[in-house]
Amino acid sequence: MESALINYLQQLRPIPESDKQLIVSSFEKMSFKQGKYLIKAGKASRYLFFICKGILKFLIPNSAGKEITYFFLREQQFITLLNSNGLENPAEQGIQAITDVDVLAINKSKLNSLIKQLPYFQDLLNQIAQQSVLDKIFARNAYFGYDSEKRYKIFLEKESEIALKVAPSDIASYLGITPQSLTRLRKNMR
Repeated sequence: MESALINYLQQLRPIPESDKQLIVSSFEKMSFKQGKYLIKAGKASRYLFFICKGILKFLIPNSAGKEITYFFLREQQFITLLNSNGLENPAEQGIQAITDVDVLAINKSKLNSLIKQLPYFQDLLNQIAQQSVLDKIFARNAYFGYDSEKRYKIFLEKESEIALKVAPSDIASYLGITPQSLTRLRKNMR
């Protein structure tokens, strides 16, 4: 798991050998079973997570208080609720495991210590956060202006790996359609 983290970071910038062990030792391994929350709405986020194995979903409550799948997160991605983690405020959103998930996690105090020891790590995190926001915007914008059939086809094309591993109800929630509509779409596409 640790090598996945270092390999990911090295795609963004070279990591000196002397820094690799410090980075790895700052993170702790955590596992979550399918359906468990890494962060539940109403709770403060205490960790920055790096996904080593599995798929997560980012949930946002709608006006009726029902959780809507806003986007999916897969291996080789960092995730936290920035407004909650940075400000230590309760999050309005949640993050839940769709499959069994293995992550590396770092809490705020260890992260601050790591940044003091390796100032370039803050630049890495900023780069990761900016790219993550852009990726999420592009992913969501890909569906705007299309009917449910076209949104589903785009989803299958762009997220084929996720489509095979997540429940149809999560896909329907993500696409903004009812589970019944998704069932009809799937049946008509065979």
